Amino acid sequence: MATETAFWRSVERGPAPYAERADRWESAFDRRLLAASAWLRRPLPTALKEERELVREVERLQPAIDALGREALRGEAEALRPALLRQGFALPLVARSFALVRAAAWHELGLRHFPVQMMGGHAMLMGLLAEMDTGEGKTLTASLPAATAALAGQPVHVITVNDYLAARDAAMLRPVYEALGLSVGVAQEDQEPDERRAAWLADITYCTNKDLGFDYLRDGLVLAGNRGRGRLLVQQMFGLGDRAERLLLRGLAFAIIDEADSVLVDEARTPLVISAGGDDVAQAELHATALAIAQALDAAEDFRIERQDRAAHLTPQGRKRLQELAHRLPPAWRSELAREELVQQALAALHLFVLDVHYLVRDGKVMIIDEYTGRVMPDRSWERGLQQLVEAKEGCTVSARRGTLARITYQRLFRRYLRVSGMSGTAREVGPELEAVYGLKVTRIPTHRVTQRRDLGTRLYADRTRKWQAVAGAVQEQRAAGRPVLVGTRSVAASEELAEVLSALGIEHMVLNARQDSAEAAIVAEAGGTGRVTIATNMAGRGTDIRLAQEVVARGGLHVILTEFHESARIDRQLFGRCARQGDPGSHEAIVSVDDAIFARHSPGLARILAARYATREQALPGWAARILQARAQQAAEAANGADRRSTLEQDRRLDRALAFAGGTE
Repeated sequence: MATETAFWRSVERGPAPYAERADRWESAFDRRLLAASAWLRRPLPTALKEERELVREVERLQPAIDALGREALRGEAEALRPALLRQGFALPLVARSFALVRAAAWHELGLRHFPVQMMGGHAMLMGLLAEMDTGEGKTLTASLPAATAALAGQPVHVITVNDYLAARDAAMLRPVYEALGLSVGVAQEDQEPDERRAAWLADITYCTNKDLGFDYLRDGLVLAGNRGRGRLLVQQMFGLGDRAERLLLRGLAFAIIDEADSVLVDEARTPLVISAGGDDVAQAELHATALAIAQALDAAEDFRIERQDRAAHLTPQGRKRLQELAHRLPPAWRSELAREELVQQALAALHLFVLDVHYLVRDGKVMIIDEYTGRVMPDRSWERGLQQLVEAKEGCTVSARRGTLARITYQRLFRRYLRVSGMSGTAREVGPELEAVYGLKVTRIPTHRVTQRRDLGTRLYADRTRKWQAVAGAVQEQRAAGRPVLVGTRSVAASEELAEVLSALGIEHMVLNARQDSAEAAIVAEAGGTGRVTIATNMAGRGTDIRLAQEVVARGGLHVILTEFHESARIDRQLFGRCARQGDPGSHEAIVSVDDAIFARHSPGLARILAARYATREQALPGWAARILQARAQQAAEAANGADRRSTLEQDRRLDRALAFAGGTE
């Protein structure tokens, strides 16, 4: 209750019109101590005493509230507002609010929140991250804390990983919220400023983390580095200036983050940047020259490639050769640090960034593929000249390098909310980091029904040719049994390579990757049909719900095949979680090969030994080899990614110290 009281005091102090929490900075040593203590207290199944008491109270109230008509239901919601404003999230008030939301969902959607969903909703309302198994109905669960916080007068942001899910979830729950007198908005990137402003003015706004971050940065530019809340209020009251009218958000009050581990951890290595284009016609020639030099350098003597860190480094011999070449080049090449940085980026563009794996070319433009979601990010570009070098490599028009106007990391953004909460099916592994960085504790919510998911294990093959043969065999076996199959790949290129293998065998299939993102809903809707085969990148890993035909349930449900481990085991669990949802049957297996990219990058020594020893083996390698190789590679990858996230946070801190004005790089 102390935490609850502190929160409401912060809300009462929260200035109008732009509420947010001041940045707090701990030293790196402090954060390590917090992470260590959080690891020792890592989330375990708990009694959830308060949540169970809440469920009992909701079920006591439910019959009377269910009997209310639509007008009476809205009237009860309106009557609850002042009590929530005065008393905060006291359990009797929360129970009444949850009962109202449940009644509205039943009236409008024919859906009733389960007890475990009420538990998850209460955990989020208290500022926790609820870990709920995939298929437990997190979308519906979020309506409980979202509506309750909105009735308490807090602007609520429900944040998810892509525009499709934001629009889908808002459309699904809009009737529920409107039945309680609450407005709903969807903020998306193709909207005009007035339309976006209207979306953010709603009681509950659905958005992506990207759209939220960029609009927050745009507000920072309007505020010109001085949030001056008192001045904003005076300007708003007396019509002095138009800064308040040009703001998009109302501040950062209450956040509910869907797939919170993806948003807060996986995407936390890349800061959000608003930049201004420069007028530099010579950039194309500069980057073409850098690529030509990089192609001329000798891999054995002039540079080394660090695949684990995804970086290229010149050797002393390479620096010497570059210095000799620079004498014959324009003045832009005279700076030693600048030319070495540029050529090293050119080497990375040539050797570390692969078409249809890390990016694709669409309409003559290079578009980055998010390795965690499998989706293109049309508004993102790589920094430090890498974007321009990849464009030159692919023969695209080279865009001008851009100057940074505003920049923020997700770590800093979400620490500024008065209250942040979330939900995910896979959060316990990163619980210590979430608590250390965001103050967000993970609590485990039980499942509604006993899971029937079967793990068929892992098969490791000597090379990808044998892997694809084994995958095709598994697909044929399951398809013959009348079961649908979802095959997960890590890249566009891999999905299309497997598609060719299946086509050669006459196996009908659908492909879902960044090239087919516009057809995602239609492909997913058909993926649960009898004998249906769907090849998908990570696009099908989060937020999607594959509905099974009735005869499929009787035949064993959906079968999922993973064809390459991800850098985080959490992403693998998300893919496996597409099957056996809400008590349905289902199964999954992993069919991988020694030459997969994750092994080559993060456990190259062991991968080479196994490849040499079992080069002629047609069958799967011994089980111990698969377990050890997977564990070593994923542990190394997680360690490297964690170091990247810490580096990003420390860089933000250094930038804040270097800049003299308030708000740092915003």
